[in-house]
Amino acid sequence: MDEHLRVNPILCDAFGHCAELLPELITVDEWGYPIVDDGPVPHELRPAARRAVAACPRLALALERRPKVA
Repeated sequence: MDEHLRVNPILCDAFGHCAELLPELITVDEWGYPIVDDGPVPHELRPAARRAVAACPRLALALERRPKVA
């Protein structure tokens, strides 16, 4: 199972904390909303991804486990 980042666009208020904490996988659009890399979170970035999820004030960012694609 791989871990992937997911943003709930309804909950997100574009604070940008996630992109500051994890710029390797998250960028922001012109309004400040996150654009998340759809690929699996690399093992070495998982601690930073967990910090970004925990720092989201609206709980709009989540790590979800998905089956590996063969």
